[in-house]
Amino acid sequence: MSENTKMAYNSFYAHKKCLLICGIVAIANMQYGFDSSGVGGLQAMPGFLMVFGYKSPGNELGYGINSTVQQLITSLLTLGSFLSSLLAGLFSQFLGRRPALWMACVLNAAACAIQITSTSSNILYIGRLLLGFANGFFVTFSNIYTAEVAPAHLRGVTVALFAYWVNVGAIIGTVVDYYTKDQMNKLCYQIPLSCLFVVPTCLFIALFFVPESPRWLLHKGKELQARRALEQLRGVAIDPTELETEWTEMIRGVNEEKRTAKSVGFLDMFRGADLRRTMLCYCMISCQAASGIWFLIGYNTYFYSITGVTKPFQYSIMNTCLGFLGVNVGMFSIRYLVGRRSILLVGALGCGLSQLAAAISASIMSSSPNTLVAFMAIFMVFYNGCIATASYIVATEVVSSRLRAWTVGSATSVGSLLAWLTNFCTPYFINPDNLNWGARYGYIWAGSNFVVLLFILFFMPEMKGRTLEELNEMFAARVPTRKFRQYQCAMHEEIVRDVNAQKGGGEVFEIEDVRSSK
Repeated sequence: MSENTKMAYNSFYAHKKCLLICGIVAIANMQYGFDSSGVGGLQAMPGFLMVFGYKSPGNELGYGINSTVQQLITSLLTLGSFLSSLLAGLFSQFLGRRPALWMACVLNAAACAIQITSTSSNILYIGRLLLGFANGFFVTFSNIYTAEVAPAHLRGVTVALFAYWVNVGAIIGTVVDYYTKDQMNKLCYQIPLSCLFVVPTCLFIALFFVPESPRWLLHKGKELQARRALEQLRGVAIDPTELETEWTEMIRGVNEEKRTAKSVGFLDMFRGADLRRTMLCYCMISCQAASGIWFLIGYNTYFYSITGVTKPFQYSIMNTCLGFLGVNVGMFSIRYLVGRRSILLVGALGCGLSQLAAAISASIMSSSPNTLVAFMAIFMVFYNGCIATASYIVATEVVSSRLRAWTVGSATSVGSLLAWLTNFCTPYFINPDNLNWGARYGYIWAGSNFVVLLFILFFMPEMKGRTLEELNEMFAARVPTRKFRQYQCAMHEEIVRDVNAQKGGGEVFEIEDVRSSK
């Protein structure tokens, strides 16, 4: 193959159709970012506190909110995500990625309607739990889909769209909160909650034009549909030889997985070579919670309010915008500059140091709101540019295709459980009526970030540029972490030789029968 052809294959333009489709599916993650930031901001709005809180003349807002209500409003979302993510593997055994996302859209609409019309905290809790269930499917299946359909060299970018859209949603959520915060009635929270209808409605319609995952179809024995889906995703700009190579590798990879499989289910994740892959996936998702991001997502505006920051809503918007800037830098870096390991190491170190610095400054100075804002801004840049950008890339590509929904789904549920635990415990640490630690809470998260740093350094292999089938071969061969980058995959090289030989000799691919039968 000529150098120009290789460059064309590797270009974004050649894969513009696949990138567009992945961008559409990944927009599901925008819902999670909008809800997390938007609902977190509601707890600092007098109009919201009039309905779900109580009068408190000594409070700067004039109203207070019980820490138990705070816990349930924030943590029930993550509890719902935990339950739905845990069921993702079972669901995918019968239905594909698109039906799961359609179901999430419908559940989202029902949850929003409940929350908007509610004036009782108990009814609000039901809506939060149902919305969490929808968000679990949104996050799990959108990221699985983008990992499965993207070519190897663009998988980092497509899966990193998770962090991109989460931050877009977070920015919009904080902006909407800012413009509704002064409404001294129910509209202050009903307007932000109504905005949660927009993304699922658009996604529900767009999914009719999105093909199912070819790898999922192959595992279900639907080769004809899988071939059509792959051709839809790759479009007409792709070199036919590269398409045949990818298709052949996909076929052989799926057949090899089926040959070695004992069953498809929960227990298979913990057998043989898949045990290592499962543990890496679980740990990678857990790294998000270990960074301390969940306490900022759930309580950022409220946290600023009680620590003396004069413009909590504006600074929340600033932080989300800086986080979005970090995502863009991270996506560029992971595509052109560094691998997964490097960017994760930088992220863990940066997050740990910024949390530690905020905690130390709070211990030295009794009131340091400007310093707190500065270090939290630095934290958001490192988290979004590194941990958020790379964590789901690694988590989705490290596991086998036949177990991806089981492993990523259950790993997401573990992450949701940790997020729930964080959201549940945080009010006790920061609420003035309880421990009132304020920024000193950062000591806990500094320590957990340094543990993450050690985990990545010693256990996380570099997987940049590898196809999912190559990774299957490498984990089956039990390649040590330090040798991943240099390992040569025999199957990929053999397929490339076979495809080129068959093309040059005028032979017909066995899989061409599938193509010609359309």
